[in-house]
Amino acid sequence: MKLEGLTTAITGGASGLGLATARRLIKEGGYVTIIDLPSSPGAEIAAELGERAQFVTGDVTDEASFAAALDAADAQADGLRGLVHCAGAGRKLRILNKDGSPGSLEDFEFVIRLNLTGSFNALRLGAARIARHEAVDGEKGAIVMTASVAAFEGQIGQINYSASKGGVVGMTIVAARDLASQNIRVNTIAPGIMDTPLLAKLPDNVRESLGASVPHPHRLGNTDEYAMLATQMLENGYLNGETVRLDGAIRMAPR
Repeated sequence: MKLEGLTTAITGGASGLGLATARRLIKEGGYVTIIDLPSSPGAEIAAELGERAQFVTGDVTDEASFAAALDAADAQADGLRGLVHCAGAGRKLRILNKDGSPGSLEDFEFVIRLNLTGSFNALRLGAARIARHEAVDGEKGAIVMTASVAAFEGQIGQINYSASKGGVVGMTIVAARDLASQNIRVNTIAPGIMDTPLLAKLPDNVRESLGASVPHPHRLGNTDEYAMLATQMLENGYLNGETVRLDGAIRMAPR
């Protein structure tokens, strides 16, 4: 699909990976709907990005609010054609705590609901709106989901996060095959250690140590590198059903 004039909804678009993607799509001449929580700086960011950007509040775990947000995106320009799903979070969890008590079922279910159930909700509701439009050059649209290298080498304390992101990877080829009849492509990015606002809170020496653990290049990934890949997944019509690691060849250690 051509990025110029393309209407894309971005979950978690008010910061980090989603914000970088929004900036790149606007630069390429696209229209962007940033979907994020009311507490986010989404309104200010949309104003900064200009008239081709809008901010709509929405929660990927809530069907009504997220459906309404996607409807607002679908009303923009020529209608929704792209979805980049970046919303998600982690919560440290051990199977057994230090005192031998079992880990929190609530913390497991929270991350699964946000990262995995939220991804399916974004996928199904986004696809439903994209599918309403006529195909252009053989396709109606494309969806980009976000997993993590933790889907493959989860570290101790990531049992819930790894399970959720492994589920996103598992959905990718199934979703691509299922939505092929609607001329909608689905791909997933599995980022490694990215320089997001969350990591920005860490001390410099910790950030440097994390960057040095990456085989090549010896640094954290930057958010625009995610955005470059996300826009390519929207644009390249033969890229479908793939999970692409964006990690500088890192393979995570147990801790």
